[in-house]
Amino acid sequence: MDLTPVLSGFAVVFEPQNLLYCLLGVTLGMLVGVLPGLGPAATIAILLPITYGIEPAAAVILLAGIFYGAQYGGTITSVLLRLPGEASTVVSALDGYQMARKGRAGSALGIAAIGSFIGGTASIILLTLIAPLVADFALQFGPAEYTLLALIGIFMVATLSSGSLVKSVAAAGVGLLLATVGLDPMVGTPRFTFGSDQLADGIDFVIVAMGLFGVGEILYNLEHRLRPQPAVLSFGRAIPTRLEWLQSRLAVLRGSVVGFVLGVLPGGGATMSSLVAYAVEKRAAKDPSRFGKGAIEGVAGPESANNAAATSSFIPLLTLGVPANATMAVLFGALLLQGIPPGPQLIVDHPDVFWGVVNSMYVGNIFLLLLSIPLIGVFVRLLRVRAAILAPLTVLITMVGVYSIRNNVFDMFLVVALGLLGYGMKKLGFEPGPFVLAFVLGELLESSFRRSMRLFEGDFTGFVQRPVSASLVALLVLTVVVVPALRAIRGRQAAQVEHDVATPSPDGGLAVASTRSEE
Repeated sequence: MDLTPVLSGFAVVFEPQNLLYCLLGVTLGMLVGVLPGLGPAATIAILLPITYGIEPAAAVILLAGIFYGAQYGGTITSVLLRLPGEASTVVSALDGYQMARKGRAGSALGIAAIGSFIGGTASIILLTLIAPLVADFALQFGPAEYTLLALIGIFMVATLSSGSLVKSVAAAGVGLLLATVGLDPMVGTPRFTFGSDQLADGIDFVIVAMGLFGVGEILYNLEHRLRPQPAVLSFGRAIPTRLEWLQSRLAVLRGSVVGFVLGVLPGGGATMSSLVAYAVEKRAAKDPSRFGKGAIEGVAGPESANNAAATSSFIPLLTLGVPANATMAVLFGALLLQGIPPGPQLIVDHPDVFWGVVNSMYVGNIFLLLLSIPLIGVFVRLLRVRAAILAPLTVLITMVGVYSIRNNVFDMFLVVALGLLGYGMKKLGFEPGPFVLAFVLGELLESSFRRSMRLFEGDFTGFVQRPVSASLVALLVLTVVVVPALRAIRGRQAAQVEHDVATPSPDGGLAVASTRSEE
C-alpha cells in the first residue's frame, strides 16, 4: 500500500482552517446528540447551503464531524438524565443511568468516551486499510453492477429501518418516484413536471433533505417532544477505575468489531450496532442479571459499537458511491454539491478529499475525547432551552439557506411542501430514511439499469453473465431471505430496550424523550 496519499491527507487535515472545521464539526455534533429531536441528518441538511463557499475537503470534514460527534453527545443525557439524545444511545441509558444513580456517572461517561475513542479509532484504521481495496475492486463495476448495488442498498435500508416493513418499502418507492421528476436523462422528455419550468431540472437534493429532515422533523418534534425538567445527577470522577477498565475492556473490543461490521452494511448503522453489541455483552456475561442494574459493560460495548459503525459507514459511501444510511445519503448530496461524485474514482481523482476526510476522523476522535467531560455541564443546560425558541430559529436558518441556493422563492415553497410531507410521513409511521436514500440512488439506479438493458439488448440474463454481477445477484437474493430474519431479531431487541428505558424505575427514574432513527 502506497502511504504517500495517506500522509498527504494528514497535511490536508493539519491546515489551520481544516482543524478548525473539524473541531467545530465534532462540537456541533455533540450538541446535536444532546438535543433530542434534531439529529445529525437534519443538521447536515440544514447546513448544506453554507458549504457552498467552503473548500470541498473542509466542507466534508465539518459535516462528517457532526455525524460521528453526535454519537457521543447523546450518551451524556442518556447517563445523567435517562434522556437519550440519539437513537443509537438509547441502550446506553439502561445501565448508564443506573450507574449514575449509584454515584458512578463519571465512570459511565468516562468509559463511554474511552470506548467511543477506541471503537472509532480502530474503525478508522480498518477503513484506511480496506477502503483502497474496495475502491480498486469497484473499478471493475459496470452499469449492471451499479444497478444491483443500488437495489441492494435501497432494499436493505428500507427493510432494516424501524417501523412497518410495508411502510418503509412504500417510502422508498415514493423516493424513487420523486427522483424521476424533471427531464428524462436519455431522451430529454419532461416527466412529472406538470408543465412547470421550475421542475424541469428536477428537485434539488438539498431541498428534499432540508424539507424532510429540517422542516418535517421540527414540526414532528414540536408535537411529540417531551420536555421534562429533570434533576441533573452529579458525575463526580470522570475516569474509570482500574477494576472498571478490566471489566469493560473486552466489551470495548467486541463492540468495536460489531460496530465496524454492521456499519459497513446498508441499513446497519449505529443504532442497530449498539443494540447488537448490548445483546452480545449480555450473552457473554457470567452474570447477565447485572445488566439493567448498572453493569459498566452495558455502556462500554454499545458506545464502542455506535462510534465504530458511524466511521465504517463511510466505506460504502466513499468507495462505492452507495450511502449506508440516511445521514450518509445527505453527505452523498454534500459531495455532489461540491462537484465530487462519490465512488471508486474518488480516491484517484480527489485524493486530498478522500484522505483528508478519513484522516480528520483521527483528529476528531481526539477532540471528542478531550471535550467530552468539560462540556457536559454546558450541554445539559442547553436541554432547558424551550423548543418554542429553538424551532423558529432553525426554520428561519433553513429557509434562508434554501433561498440562498438559487435565489428562488419557488424553492422555499417546495421545502415547506416537503416539510409537510415529512411531518405527515412521521405522523403515519413512514420513516424518511428509506425515502431519502431511494431519492439519492434513484438516478444511479435508473441510468445504470437503462444502460445495462441496452448493453444486454433487453436480455435480463445479462445480469448473471459476469462474475461480479452474478455475485451481487446472489447477494440480493440472500438479503431477501436473511433481512426479514434480522429485522425480526432487531425488532424484538429494540422493543425490549425501549420498554426497559421508557418504564420509570420504582426509585424515580425518568421517562425518555422520543429519539431519532434516521442516523
